[in-house]
Amino acid sequence: MELFNGQSEAPQPKAGAGTAPLAARMRPQELDQMIGQDHILGADKLLRRAIEADRISSIILYGPPGCGKTTLAEVIAKTTDRRFERTSGVLANVAILRKLLEAARHWKKMNGRETILFIDEIHRFNKAQQDVLLPYVEEGDITLIGATTHNPFFFINTPLNSRSQIFQLNPLDEASIIKVLSRALAAQTGLNGLVTATDDGLKHLAAVCEGDARRALNALEIAALTTPPAENGIVHLTKHEIEESVQKKAVVYDHDEDEHYDTISAFIKSVRGSDPNAAVYWLAKMLYAGEDPRFLARRLIILASEDIGNADPRGLTLAVSAMQAVEFIGMPEARITLSQATTYLACAPKSNAAYLAINAALGDIKNGRTLPVPKHLRDAHYKGAKDLGHEGYQYAHDGTDHFIDQEYAPTDKIYYAPTNQGYEGTIRKRIEHWNSLRGGKK
Repeated sequence: MELFNGQSEAPQPKAGAGTAPLAARMRPQELDQMIGQDHILGADKLLRRAIEADRISSIILYGPPGCGKTTLAEVIAKTTDRRFERTSGVLANVAILRKLLEAARHWKKMNGRETILFIDEIHRFNKAQQDVLLPYVEEGDITLIGATTHNPFFFINTPLNSRSQIFQLNPLDEASIIKVLSRALAAQTGLNGLVTATDDGLKHLAAVCEGDARRALNALEIAALTTPPAENGIVHLTKHEIEESVQKKAVVYDHDEDEHYDTISAFIKSVRGSDPNAAVYWLAKMLYAGEDPRFLARRLIILASEDIGNADPRGLTLAVSAMQAVEFIGMPEARITLSQATTYLACAPKSNAAYLAINAALGDIKNGRTLPVPKHLRDAHYKGAKDLGHEGYQYAHDGTDHFIDQEYAPTDKIYYAPTNQGYEGTIRKRIEHWNSLRGGKK
């Protein structure tokens, strides 16, 4: 019996010789076969009801690879009574698009029925290509289904977004991946019971595939193809064989797209939130995926001023030193320096008072609050300065405690309000002392 054909007749073609990949053979054919995405495909959910009633309007399916975007489109194709056409942002150009769209318009005119046009990887279309779709969507010649791994609010034109409903698909959880794999092991169109896998092996595969069902099925297929069968012809997969089929775990991380921004956001927010363990995890993910360590060092420098500031002034010094060390020693040793800086900043007392101060001052200036420099503070080091009234400045170091009460800006507005966090608590007491000498004016 052939492993990938589920037939007892002989001879049969071997896997890979004209046989569709396991992931393609296991693609669901109807809604009830879909695994996961219950938040949009569960009972009584809007999208499910629209598909079952064949009342679907233009939609954008957004989610990571292997979560079921193309599968869902194929299910819709089998469910709808409307004409269904497919193309891809990789293959189609404006000429191909116009041909498809004009055919859809002609079909509606002659038959009174719309066409559903599925465009995979729609984010690859440029603005001009996306604009071509607009009049056909507006006039109801086509119902658009776009699939994208990229955030549609960044990569798809606003007019097209506004004419479509956006549904976000999530990575499949481990339980769902295990369910997909178990179905593939048993299904006649899959491995037909000729392959078994241990529970810990399936669990490992589900964990390392990060919610990507296609990747999980591909790894299972490789493991099955490369593992010798037992005497009874059954292939038994343990965790060891499955680990070998996956090899090094590939981290989903696009260096200039969503995953990049999401991960650096999680990293910064973890440091700001004083969670060194989470911060180190996100740091490790970025380094493992090949992120530029200099980029990470720069972000730590910004954070040291924005989120720690004077609560621990050493944070900025450490961050700058980390950047210099990263430049000097490079990877992989720089990972240690970045970890030190990350954990120190995560554990440091936090204050954004300096950040708020400069933003408030810039806001006042931008909105027209431009104050004149007091005459006693103006430059008096040139002939004629006194004639202009540039005099009266009192040298602060001549005063008690190196402080003299004089006006430095014609405003009582407080921009810098230090907290009680860390060293900033000392600064706050110092400012309160100076304000008392000023008679409590600030």
